[in-house]
Amino acid sequence: MLNTIVFSIVVALISVYAGYALRKYIAEKKIQDAEEKARQILEEAKKQTQDRKREVELEAKDLLYRMRQDFERETKDRRQEIANLEKRLAQKEENIDRRLGLLEAKEKEIGLKLDNVKKQEDAIKAKDNQLHALIAEEKERLQKIASLSAEEAKQILLSRLNEELSMEKAVLIRRQEEEMRSAAEKKAREIVSLSIQKCAVEHTVESTVSVVNLPGDEMKGRVIGREGRNIRAFEMATGVDVIIDDTPEAVTLSSFDTVRREIARISLEKLISDGRIHPGRIEEIVEKTQKEMEDKIREEGEHAAFEAGVNGLHPELIKLLGRLRYRTSFGQNALQHSKEVSFILGALASEIGLDFRMARRVGLLHDIGKAVDHQVEGTHAKIGADLARKYNEPQEVVQAIESHHEEAAPQSLYAVLAVAADGISASRPGARRETLETYIKRLEKLESIANVFKGVEKSFVIQAGREIRVIVQPEKITDSEAINMARDIRKKIEEGMEYPGQIKVTVIRETRAIEYAK
Repeated sequence: MLNTIVFSIVVALISVYAGYALRKYIAEKKIQDAEEKARQILEEAKKQTQDRKREVELEAKDLLYRMRQDFERETKDRRQEIANLEKRLAQKEENIDRRLGLLEAKEKEIGLKLDNVKKQEDAIKAKDNQLHALIAEEKERLQKIASLSAEEAKQILLSRLNEELSMEKAVLIRRQEEEMRSAAEKKAREIVSLSIQKCAVEHTVESTVSVVNLPGDEMKGRVIGREGRNIRAFEMATGVDVIIDDTPEAVTLSSFDTVRREIARISLEKLISDGRIHPGRIEEIVEKTQKEMEDKIREEGEHAAFEAGVNGLHPELIKLLGRLRYRTSFGQNALQHSKEVSFILGALASEIGLDFRMARRVGLLHDIGKAVDHQVEGTHAKIGADLARKYNEPQEVVQAIESHHEEAAPQSLYAVLAVAADGISASRPGARRETLETYIKRLEKLESIANVFKGVEKSFVIQAGREIRVIVQPEKITDSEAINMARDIRKKIEEGMEYPGQIKVTVIRETRAIEYAK
């Protein structure tokens, strides 16, 4: 799940950066297109002028060429006919003069056209210079009106653009996160709900005391013995505290070690049933009960492995598994929790196509370290991984045990599913209980995490610690910053706290306008 979220965030950031690069590229492309269009207009005008000039020159040359051809042809004809056309010589000479006059007129006309073309080129150059002068004058006027230099105006525009891009980025990230979260939650909800439906167990809360019923109040005196020697011998043999008070027909046994407390309970019941209560008999019964307890622990382990469908466990692991029957965590029985995690993990693995047998093995052994964590230094996840490695469990099992509380990075899907299944079992209603002090400290820490952020006016933890609502000052925090703040608070809670289930973070930014009519 963590990799998915990271991946989702990376994909969202890449999308934002790509959008920004695309917009920048489009803006630059528009500027280049405008410059290119202006350059093309100038080149087109020059080209048209040159084409027109060449066209006029070609027309003139063509006209001269044709007139010369006509003249030569006529001259040749006249030479050939000179003998016969002497009488028409004068007339022909007049025609020649007239044609020469026309030629001169044409030459003058061509000269005028060339002059006009030159004047048009000069006018275009003048307009170009005038355009540049107007642009420079416009820049000076804008700078005078705004009292800003071009660099300052550029900085203001860039600052505004950055703010707009930041807001668009936050909106885009939020939209992408919502879409991805919606799809992921829908799929995860289907898988988890189906897995939970396949596993329904009852939760029982065990305390640190056991009550042994007596056949009568006179039995209390026999349990105490002369000058308290029986009760002292019993406490020394079992390692538990025996509390005899005004409760009718009952004796209370107190110990944090559930195994010792169970041995003491069975032993006391046997002594009461036998009726012979003295220090020698107490030691004998307690020793016998301890041996029976070892067999019972092994049977509990074998029964749990059989229920979970896990085969080939080392005998020592089976014994440790049976000891979990007498171990609790936040009031939840450790062996019952391990079996439940095994069932849920197997169902999750089946839904996504993994080996459900391997998944059940991981779930059953994930808390095996709790059987000896009061005897060995270290966390139960690290102790459990060392035990699994010692008794030749598969690497997937060892790594999943080590990382099921995120003390190590998960290296397989079994490890990721183990975290999810463990959280599902622990967060079920009634599965675990916390002391009032621990509960209040967790709520206070939640509020303190939110209050350190700049612009936070106040924060409230509601729904028994399942949701935190953060109210920010609207004049200091924008909408996009509120979105980013919710994400930052969520990350800080994930990094700095341990909690069952999930915590919803809601950042509220509200603007109110108040006036009083008098």
